[in-house]
Amino acid sequence: MMAAKLDYHWHLRQVMAARGMFSTTDLIEPLTQRGIRLSSSQVYRLVVERPERLSLKVLMALLDVLDCAITDLIEPVEAASSKPTRAAGGSAAEGVGDLRPRRARIVGTDGR
Repeated sequence: MMAAKLDYHWHLRQVMAARGMFSTTDLIEPLTQRGIRLSSSQVYRLVVERPERLSLKVLMALLDVLDCAITDLIEPVEAASSKPTRAAGGSAAEGVGDLRPRRARIVGTDGR
């Protein structure tokens, strides 16, 4: 049996908004109070982008600051199926039918 491919949605921005926190910098001080020191650009990326790697200490601090459960921040979803892409230079006949380019004949201005 093949295991399902999983992905996730990151809802930090929505959870912050529900708590009245509309600026990414609103997280800096509460995280610092919990021993997590992140720059404003790191906090911005954490809020705006979906993190690929996240320290459990940072995650636990976020849960504490926002008074929420892990399922409020991270929603597991089934990964979108993607078709494998063909490498460049695949079969030349594919998709062009009988069409073939003609050899160009370059003629100089003097007719030769």
